[in-house]
Amino acid sequence: MRTLMTTSLLAAAFAAPLAFAQDSAVGLWKSIDDATGKPTALIRITDNGGTLQGTIEKLFRKPDEDQNPKCGQCTDARKDQPIVGMTILTGLKKDGDVYDGGEILDPKNGKVYKSKLSVREGGRKLEVRGYIGVPMLGRSQVWLRQE
Repeated sequence: MRTLMTTSLLAAAFAAPLAFAQDSAVGLWKSIDDATGKPTALIRITDNGGTLQGTIEKLFRKPDEDQNPKCGQCTDARKDQPIVGMTILTGLKKDGDVYDGGEILDPKNGKVYKSKLSVREGGRKLEVRGYIGVPMLGRSQVWLRQE
């Protein structure tokens, strides 16, 4: 009986950090275009002192498209910079069950929107919302965890 109890406690101790990690937005995510349903990019979200940021690691492009495009529509320091390696999510902080207070860049049009993230389905999906003014005036994408 004592062995069973010890084994159960050890299993719970090792499982707790894993469960916590799945509730976090930190990790590698595949973005899915909300209009086409097709994957567009791999984005790595990291925690920088309690603030999340996301960087594009890979683009899913057709063979006849430029495989290393630049953000020609951007109006800030990212103008004409390669999209792969670009930080597109910044300033997101945990606020209850969501990450809020940040911004997201849409490299297709160069526009920067306010952003919030919500981890869903036990950490397997991430709802990413970009909006102007209030969250109701925006659009969402669902990203899929890759690791």
